[in-house]
Amino acid sequence: MIPHPQRYGFQIADKRETPQTVADHETLMREGYVIFERLLDEAACAAMRAESARLIGGSGRNAFEGFRTQRVYSILAKTRIFDDLIDHPRLMALLDRVFEPNYLLSQAQIINIRPGEEAQALHFDDGFYKIPRPRPALGAAAIWAIDDFTAENGATEIIPRSHLWGSDRSPTREQTISCLMPAGSVVFFLGTLWHGGGANRSSRDRLAFTNQYCAPWLRQQENFFLEVPREMTRSLRPTIQSLMGYSIYPPFMGMVDSMHPKRVLDSPE
Repeated sequence: MIPHPQRYGFQIADKRETPQTVADHETLMREGYVIFERLLDEAACAAMRAESARLIGGSGRNAFEGFRTQRVYSILAKTRIFDDLIDHPRLMALLDRVFEPNYLLSQAQIINIRPGEEAQALHFDDGFYKIPRPRPALGAAAIWAIDDFTAENGATEIIPRSHLWGSDRSPTREQTISCLMPAGSVVFFLGTLWHGGGANRSSRDRLAFTNQYCAPWLRQQENFFLEVPREMTRSLRPTIQSLMGYSIYPPFMGMVDSMHPKRVLDSPE
């Protein structure tokens, strides 16, 4: 039988919502995005730059990734420095309102846009779920500015309110605005919002960390069960374990031999 949810890492939405969370959610649903400035201090950003430099290598494999853009995937298996960004309370409070309980982390990666990179094609992140628009978002994303995001260095470009568009509307670059943010800030947006990385016309890299989420009944982009060794997963916070998929979408989606997957995680190999 499925055990008690709180014992095995269910995410239970806190109904004692703060005025700040309510205001954040109103902005998100109206505009499709919200920006939180300076959630990280300079010391944290400096540590993340150093760790990213250790992990980064090579460049993008296609025009969408960016031939002059460096990406690091499988973050949860490689470093702990970004964990606090994945389950940051400000984001989790919004996700609690956007999705049903036990929503999932879909992917997480470092993105370093190098000088000379062209603007990324405009897209919306949950477009691989083949359900016609307009519709509620099936995913959401956060892009953390580890470096300052400027108009010259490739700041993420978005089209406000485009999360409400139907399938009959197509975006143009002229409709975009740049998410100009100091280092340590984050832009959080719905998976239906049209956006893309900007062109880096500066002489310096633009480093970011992005984490995407999805509704609890959808398949994730990353297969965390294969990416992250079980021994390492046991050391993670219960919230992150649940986001990876060690959780249940009631009544039983995600079970292992009729039991909650956290039981398997807690059992000997």
